[in-house]
Amino acid sequence: MNSIKCKRLLGLLLVFIVCLFSTTSPFQNFASFPEKLRMFTGERKMLNLPMPVTAQITMDHPEVLAVNGTSRTSFQVNLKQPLNLQTQRAGQTHMKLKLFGTIPLKTVEVNVVPDLKVIPGGQTIGVKIRSAGILVVGHHLVQENASRKISPGEEAGVMLGDLITAIDGIYINDVAKVAEVVEKAGREGKKLKLTLKRNGQMITTQIKPALDQEDQAYRLGLYIRDSAAGVGTLTFYAPDQGVYGALGHVITDMDTQTPIEVGEGQVVHSTVTSIDKSSNGEPGEKRATLFRDGKVLGNIEKNTHFGIFGKMTEFPDHGAMKEALPVAFAEDVKEGPAEILTVVNGQTVEKYQIQIVHVAKQRYAATKGMVIRITDPRLIEKTGGIVQGMSGSPIIQNGKLVGAVTHVFVNDPTSGYGCFIEWMLQDAGVMMKPVMNLEAS
Repeated sequence: MNSIKCKRLLGLLLVFIVCLFSTTSPFQNFASFPEKLRMFTGERKMLNLPMPVTAQITMDHPEVLAVNGTSRTSFQVNLKQPLNLQTQRAGQTHMKLKLFGTIPLKTVEVNVVPDLKVIPGGQTIGVKIRSAGILVVGHHLVQENASRKISPGEEAGVMLGDLITAIDGIYINDVAKVAEVVEKAGREGKKLKLTLKRNGQMITTQIKPALDQEDQAYRLGLYIRDSAAGVGTLTFYAPDQGVYGALGHVITDMDTQTPIEVGEGQVVHSTVTSIDKSSNGEPGEKRATLFRDGKVLGNIEKNTHFGIFGKMTEFPDHGAMKEALPVAFAEDVKEGPAEILTVVNGQTVEKYQIQIVHVAKQRYAATKGMVIRITDPRLIEKTGGIVQGMSGSPIIQNGKLVGAVTHVFVNDPTSGYGCFIEWMLQDAGVMMKPVMNLEAS
């Protein structure tokens, strides 16, 4: 019995020692020491593992990374001092640490990618987008005779959110042309073959136009749309690649809430005329004018979860910054002070102070990467916080572009979400998707 009690006491003592040790600074630093690390060429980073011991570092590709100014396959370091990492060229190396040269301590996989800098935006832009087909946004009934109303489209199985990409095998993305085709088929008593895109799948159906007795025109019984327009904010311009990113979130159809598949589109100059201030429960809005005959800034080639992207030949006027800034990886964004660039009057981009209050640890590209709070009293006075049309406003922290404003909290308009700039850069095609696991270490 005494033996059992001793074992229990010893077990409790070991648990106590482990718990006590886990709260110490060396243990916490060891737990936070990364197993995988990403850096840009020319970048410096400090790794801290304050232990009163020496360690042997070996690297399989020392030409990629220098540690404490040393680029050799094997050398000694004192772990009481931080490790000063300096990247030298793009590539990958494994940095292995062994205590006293024999006891394995940690292996860090370091991926070095080419340096990337972009110019932060902040300008309010007009967005004109035409879908890659005809979007079905509703059904309506056609008065076929005095006693019968039908919707040919609904009877043919056409659903809200379907994209009509072709009629009788001919590509179509103009509502006016649909009316012509339907009228002709109706007079000839023919059925039309519709090619539809639904949830990424292509399907076909047959539909016969019905004559509306009220206006003597042939109808499909569908409400359709081929374009959309609005305002948003430019996030960045990459001069070396001649591309841009904006909005920070996908453009969806206002009725079906389905993402608009881009056929073609333009971004143009826009000027803010007034602000409807946000209040609790009521998000505000930028009111802006799109210049009908104004300068086209670029085209629209993609509409993704992280915004719109396309070619831009030159950086638009009225920017707060003319020089390119380095960008941050998602794992390098920290809670703390930052700033956004946006327009609240006319076309002048201004800087406003914010706080990044939460950073999500994302292994893969996903929206809602950070929670931000507006702290600048000037912006709160002018807008009440985040307003519609501010999405895409670049977020800058410690001299790096780290993300973009995406959404406002309806019940607290001084706060909202932001996405990491890394995901936008991937969708723009200027940053490769990571080959490493971004799981928090």
